[in-house]
Amino acid sequence: MSSHLQDRSPTVGRFAPSPTGPLHFGSLVAALGSYLSAKKNRGRWLVRIEDLDPPRVVPGAAAALLRLLEALAFEWDGEVIYQSRRFERYRQVLQQLSEQGLTFPCSCSRREIIASAPQPGEDGPIYPGTCRRGPVGQRRERAIRLRVPDEELLCQDQIFGPLRQNLRRDVGDFVLRRTDGLYAYQLAVVIDDIDSGVNQVVRGADLFSSTPRQVFLYRCLQQPLPDYFHLPLVLGVDAKKLSKRYGPSALITVQNGRQALWWALEFLGQQPPQELAGAAAAELLSWGIEHFSPDLVQTAGQPAPVLSN
Repeated sequence: MSSHLQDRSPTVGRFAPSPTGPLHFGSLVAALGSYLSAKKNRGRWLVRIEDLDPPRVVPGAAAALLRLLEALAFEWDGEVIYQSRRFERYRQVLQQLSEQGLTFPCSCSRREIIASAPQPGEDGPIYPGTCRRGPVGQRRERAIRLRVPDEELLCQDQIFGPLRQNLRRDVGDFVLRRTDGLYAYQLAVVIDDIDSGVNQVVRGADLFSSTPRQVFLYRCLQQPLPDYFHLPLVLGVDAKKLSKRYGPSALITVQNGRQALWWALEFLGQQPPQELAGAAAAELLSWGIEHFSPDLVQTAGQPAPVLSN
């Protein structure tokens, strides 16, 4: 499926952090890449707090993230969107998909799925379609799954290139609402982006494999696709994706924020001049908007810099 960003104006991008702790360097790279890409095109840049899973939300983390973005001179357009306030909207769309016969209730536990489909998929075991014709177990709790086709989907990324995936074979019918009643990321992110008019999605490569599922949801909802730009992963000392567990050297603060912004520009291949290393955050962002080129972004993951505090 091809995108049609060139037919739409203006560009609308977004940054969508999860409030599970302080901002780390990997999240800053995603924020910076999405910001520069949107502003380079004189577009809008939105901020969405993905507090979809209440047990994982750290109290005060969302407010701290927003204060830090402001301190680093990021300027977002419109009000901040909170997924936790949009559950009724997700319910409406899920009902729409159900009325179209595109979903089904599933009584399978994770243990049962693993037992019947031991091969791992993109996000765990591949669902074998057990409940496609009706729930087979006695379990009262039901997940809602989306029926997926046995065909190859082609997704085009502006940095990584094409991604081909057969959803039935590689993922299986995927969950839109969990057994505990919470809505799944794949559903929420697509609805949020559609409702906000987002037509440019810039995010980390750890979400690259989610793209075919989201593309299929766009198709089910008969909505045009955004353009996708997946940024290289920031790696920790063990060569795995950087996360908050790597400790203070990976975390962004007001004190190290300017240094981190310069390193983020360098990480994205933009080659900022050395004399900007000590510049104010607003000056760094201004330079980045003027010079940003997605063509300079590489696909290979890179280690995070060691930041002072």
